[in-house]
Amino acid sequence: MDLSSNFRMLALYNQRMNKQLLDVCRQLSHERLNQKTNTFFPTIMAHWNHILFGDLIMLQRLIANQLVSVDAAVLDRLPTSKSITDTFASNLNELVQLRDLVDSIYIDITNNFTAENCNQIVSYTTTEGQLIERTVGEFCQHIFNHQTHHRGQLTCLLSQFGLDFGCTDLPMIVPEGARI
Repeated sequence: MDLSSNFRMLALYNQRMNKQLLDVCRQLSHERLNQKTNTFFPTIMAHWNHILFGDLIMLQRLIANQLVSVDAAVLDRLPTSKSITDTFASNLNELVQLRDLVDSIYIDITNNFTAENCNQIVSYTTTEGQLIERTVGEFCQHIFNHQTHHRGQLTCLLSQFGLDFGCTDLPMIVPEGARI
């Protein structure tokens, strides 16, 4: 399997897992979604907003490096990511709409990846001011790892609230694997 196929599979996994966990979050009241949890991000909504922060800022960096192309009309629908504590959605309906859009963008982007562009260099400055250069492959690995890491925190919270979030295993969520 080449990197480009792997990233298509990971983008599909992220889309399906985000939908699965958002469907579970629909069982929670607005108050529960915004209840203080004594975790790294203070609420379930704050976790979701942080995942969006990561996806949006990384997308902005790919675009700034002219490594991906996203239709201007689609970009106009996206907020600009600046800080790890940005709030992009204050309720679940807003979150679902934005999450669906961002996930579809990442699927479109990875559908256009080739082995060659996975080796191109992304240069960016972190929110702490550090200059970083990575290949698109390394960069995308971080994007998908970031989502998975924070969804792990969400599944812990959902478990503590007594909710069943279902299977999270990649081979079950994307049974077609990289043969997409």
